[in-house]
Amino acid sequence: MSLVKLTIKGISYSQTQNGAYALILNEVDGERKLPIVIGAFEAQSIAIALEKEIKPPRPLTHDLFKSFADRFDIVVKQVIIHKLVDGVFYSSIICERDKIEEIIDARTSDAIALALRFNAPIFTYKNILDKAGIYLNNPSESEGETEDEGVLSSPETFGLDDDGNEPKEGYSKLSLSELHSLLESAVQDEDYEKAARIRDEISKRES
Repeated sequence: MSLVKLTIKGISYSQTQNGAYALILNEVDGERKLPIVIGAFEAQSIAIALEKEIKPPRPLTHDLFKSFADRFDIVVKQVIIHKLVDGVFYSSIICERDKIEEIIDARTSDAIALALRFNAPIFTYKNILDKAGIYLNNPSESEGETEDEGVLSSPETFGLDDDGNEPKEGYSKLSLSELHSLLESAVQDEDYEKAARIRDEISKRES
């Protein structure tokens, strides 16, 4: 299976789920985005690594791992998002010490936080991107307008209840055509956390 290189576009705060964030990855030689829902701590750790000027007063867990690895001459060579099961992404950290390569299983958010600290590339397999990637076709981009990275726009109201919240039954009662319409709407509004959950529901039904 061929690997596809990814870059980090940004982090979006969830409009509907407290404490949740969507990490947005871009394919390098394409226009698809891969949104991954992550927790607040991991989002903070990734954001700090992206902002080179910010240095926490005490090492975060991923900074401690980096210091530990440096002390024992362990290098993170690359991170591969290798599996997607029921909306959960599985990743591997490819490490090297004394020219011996090791593969370590890791949560995707942790793997990416470490990849940033080691300046290691991030990859996924083409079939995962084909299944979970979101193709953003925004005409305004071709006219020179740019998106605000890592920022969600106003909450999308399609598919919400009268109070503006998602229905308790989630997306289970919607048809596939309704889900695809809702997915397109969420992507256009750059609500990637919502788009990721809709995409996962579609993937479950089509698998």
